[in-house]
Amino acid sequence: MTDIVEVAAAVMLRDSADGEQFLLAQRPEGKVYAGYWEFPGGKVEPGESVREALVRELQEELGITVTVAAPWLTRVFTYPHATVRLNFWRVTEWTGEIGVTAPLEHSAIAWLSAQVAPKVAPILPANAPVLKALALPRMMAITQSAESNEDFELKRVANGLKQGIRLFQIRDKELSPPERAWFAQTVKEMLRHTDAIIVVNDDAALVHAIHAHGLHLSSAALRDCVERPDFAWVGASCHDAQELAHAAQLGLDYALLGPVLSTPTHPEHPGIGWAGFKKLAAGSPIPIFALGGMRREMLAIAIKNGAHGIAMMRDWG
Repeated sequence: MTDIVEVAAAVMLRDSADGEQFLLAQRPEGKVYAGYWEFPGGKVEPGESVREALVRELQEELGITVTVAAPWLTRVFTYPHATVRLNFWRVTEWTGEIGVTAPLEHSAIAWLSAQVAPKVAPILPANAPVLKALALPRMMAITQSAESNEDFELKRVANGLKQGIRLFQIRDKELSPPERAWFAQTVKEMLRHTDAIIVVNDDAALVHAIHAHGLHLSSAALRDCVERPDFAWVGASCHDAQELAHAAQLGLDYALLGPVLSTPTHPEHPGIGWAGFKKLAAGSPIPIFALGGMRREMLAIAIKNGAHGIAMMRDWG
């Protein structure tokens, strides 16, 4: 069996006038895949944790000291020369100035927008799914007209958009098929000229009918799924390690995991808690949203515990 090389990879993020940006670095001459662009980082040495390796590598390669970082994705990739386990961490704060505090070890660096196709090439092949994951917003709004009515829910969509929500899951399973189709089409029209992503829960035909961006599978639909549905974005609701593994095996773009905390509809269920969430999310190759009792102010704690972001049914609009 081929040994797997553990690698710490930094997804460095910063805000700019054009939105969030991430950093790629170009491998220098003399190294394998010289000239290719990658996320900075390197091999985890014996006795090091992934975070320790991340801090050391960024100090050596970029001349900075990491102060805030959180685990994100873990992907295994086989190159001709080695099989690597890439432990991607999102790095959001550091001290020092890149390439000034210490010389760069790379040929060049580039800050790129998460919402635009990278303008540098070639990029190491292991990074393609990671680039797509970076384009996934960190807050998902889940519609539920049954608790109010369609008109009120449409107002929530408009308010959510104004407050920065850019990922909407149309759920509303309690509506009749004609009512749900009208509601979904109306949401699509409201968001037509925005950069928001719309996924529809458990209805591939409705995805096609309104030209939504993708499909969200319930946990029941996920269990019956044997291949990835053919949509740009596909995610699923998961409750345990087995379902998460199946979602990853299918190559889905994200998963919702929960309930993390108790919810108004199920106050008797305490949820898996943040410790349980962190344990299940650790090592996931796909982004995971925390679901269940989530509020906007919980985004930071969710990310700290390995989440890509949060999914909310109530506190979003």
